[in-house]
Amino acid sequence: MGCGRVGSTLARSLEDRNHTVSIIDNEPDSFRRLGPAFNGDKVTGYGFDQEVLQKAGIKRADGFAAVSSGDNSNIIAARVARETFGIENVVARIYDPGRAEVYQRLGITTVATVKWTADQVLRRLLPAGAEPDFRDPSGTIRVDQVPVPESWVGQRTIHFQEQSKSRIAWIDRLGEGMLPGPETVIQEGDLLHLVMREENASHAYSTFDDGPQEE
Repeated sequence: MGCGRVGSTLARSLEDRNHTVSIIDNEPDSFRRLGPAFNGDKVTGYGFDQEVLQKAGIKRADGFAAVSSGDNSNIIAARVARETFGIENVVARIYDPGRAEVYQRLGITTVATVKWTADQVLRRLLPAGAEPDFRDPSGTIRVDQVPVPESWVGQRTIHFQEQSKSRIAWIDRLGEGMLPGPETVIQEGDLLHLVMREENASHAYSTFDDGPQEE
């Protein structure tokens, strides 16, 4: 639901991945954003209207995304899709972070647009480690993207994980992602994606700065 910049981009991206897509918007002119190559259904109406949803094929749908410009419309439509039609995979875009947290707890996956944008800007403004790439809703677990310092080059990843009390989810190496194994050695230019508990973040970064310790 919603054929603005986000909705039209999402619809084309899903179709490019060989999914069948229906898109709903109350303004027919909005469908021009899809371009002539879009093959999905374009339904004019409100995405919280049950008849409109049925016309768009909600009963055959595996997922529903509410990405219009209105928080209320998105939440109502997401709840109708989930509670009336039994769609489990529902995502709603929400501008108000407070509302987003409430509906997240109700089981509706939300993308808080303002908070996400602010977080992305913060990550680029602040020093490494000050703000994570991702923090789970409870604030317990974080994911950080960290370039390898020279002192850790040549050390095994398992050695770093033991000392830092973190886990390396994956490594960006020479333009490709790789999953580290017990014998993986850290190389120059590696970019580590670390998973850690929030209270261990300071220790993990101190381990990076101090270099490997003798076992």
